[in-house]
Amino acid sequence: MGHGHEHHGHEKIPIPDYRRWKIEGTPLEDVQKKLAKKGLRDPWLRNEAWRFMGEFSKPITITQVMFKGFKWGFAAFVVALGVEYAFFPPKKNSGHH
Repeated sequence: MGHGHEHHGHEKIPIPDYRRWKIEGTPLEDVQKKLAKKGLRDPWLRNEAWRFMGEFSKPITITQVMFKGFKWGFAAFVVALGVEYAFFPPKKNSGHH
């Protein structure tokens, strides 16, 4: 009846092991050192380390932002243009202005 935690064929999303992420070699290492100087520690800092590893560590260029999806967009434009010319051909100008 309620909205409990029944499982209706939904698979669990695998959660990566927290030990996989390392602070060493990331800007978070500096944060950790500054906190340590003040006698503090952030136990959740490692949860942000994924931002600096693998695919996420590569900076995004303006070209990537501008042309993301360009290939599919251009293909859709060509198809739409073909459909328009097939079903609505341009009228022949008979010399009248």
